[in-house]
Amino acid sequence: MEVVDTVVVGAGQAGLAASHELGKRGVDHLVLERDRIGAGWANRWEKFCLVTPNWSVQLPDFPYDGDDPDGFMPRDEIVAYLERYAASFGCPVRTGVDVTAVRRNAGGGFEVEIDGSAVLRARNLVVSTGAYQKPHVLPGSGGLPAHLRGIDISGYTAVADLPEGDVLIVGSGQTGCQLAEELSAAGRTVVLSCGRAPWAPRRIGERDLMWWLIESGFLDVDATTLPPEARLFANVLASGHGGGHDLHYRTLAAQEITLVGRFLGVEGDQARFAPDLAESVAWGDEKFRLLRDHFAGYAATAGIAFPDLPDPEPFEAPVIDSVDLRPFGTLIFTGGFRPDYLSWLPWPEAFDADGFPLQSDGASTVVPGLYFVGLHFMRSRRSALLCGVGDDARVVAVQIAGR
Repeated sequence: MEVVDTVVVGAGQAGLAASHELGKRGVDHLVLERDRIGAGWANRWEKFCLVTPNWSVQLPDFPYDGDDPDGFMPRDEIVAYLERYAASFGCPVRTGVDVTAVRRNAGGGFEVEIDGSAVLRARNLVVSTGAYQKPHVLPGSGGLPAHLRGIDISGYTAVADLPEGDVLIVGSGQTGCQLAEELSAAGRTVVLSCGRAPWAPRRIGERDLMWWLIESGFLDVDATTLPPEARLFANVLASGHGGGHDLHYRTLAAQEITLVGRFLGVEGDQARFAPDLAESVAWGDEKFRLLRDHFAGYAATAGIAFPDLPDPEPFEAPVIDSVDLRPFGTLIFTGGFRPDYLSWLPWPEAFDADGFPLQSDGASTVVPGLYFVGLHFMRSRRSALLCGVGDDARVVAVQIAGR
């Protein structure tokens, strides 16, 4: 049986950052990845790009190394960056190996089962499998008409791969809004089922939205002060396409994308929606005002000029409670993701009702030696971001080295 001090599961930005920080402290470790380095990015759709500017990509000892700091890396460039990062410190990674089960060792530590047979023994286990692992399909998504292809975001690659016909997108976070814009620009008629999502301008004055989120301290808020449901809120709506631009309900409506309320389900050839679009828009507008006031307060304290950001214009749209699905070829669910740790970790008592780990600074409060990196809101709002995961990896590595 192979023995190593620490096993890291996952070779995305979180697992690589954890490996870098463990190696820096002399901790013997191994990174296991069932696919390839950066698979979470590599498996996204063809035209995917970062919503955060390149300069904000700050993994430990390896900040963005390209020539377009104010741009937004497309999918393949993100993967290439992570591959360069792994090579920069000789990450001890094994790709194409699947961790199928984990169990406690009677003598302490863990036995990690690989590909259903081989077993590796480790004193510590660091789970870095992404902020979320499985697509969330909303209730009422069954019973689709036979002609309608239903997929979640993991099943979407490019416009050309979709059946002919109109497209219904259920879920209006960053992904849903980006797909709505992409498909509409490709000539498809798009209906977007909307929920509550915050928004802000892509640029405020001469600076990018991300600069304000970082410098104002918004992303550094202690996660323990946030309500648990905040972990499932949509991220602030914006886009990195075309050099970055505003992307929210008003910009989509201006592109003649039909906006409807929350998806209720399908009855025959009719999709049903709640009459709550106006309420969702109002919720997002209130989040905009809160962000605007937070940024303005920071600017006043720092002696920085802050531009006038007026309240948004009134939003007017007809109430649509049903849509005839006969002209539609595809329904895409983009309702976010949920944790899936219990599909391979055997400790239900170590997770809350929503499937999130019970942890403090990344260390399980239930299972000794079990750690997490890349967890959404693990320590702050930036925990799962390319500008923040390194800080969490460092905190976890220090704890492991101290054991």
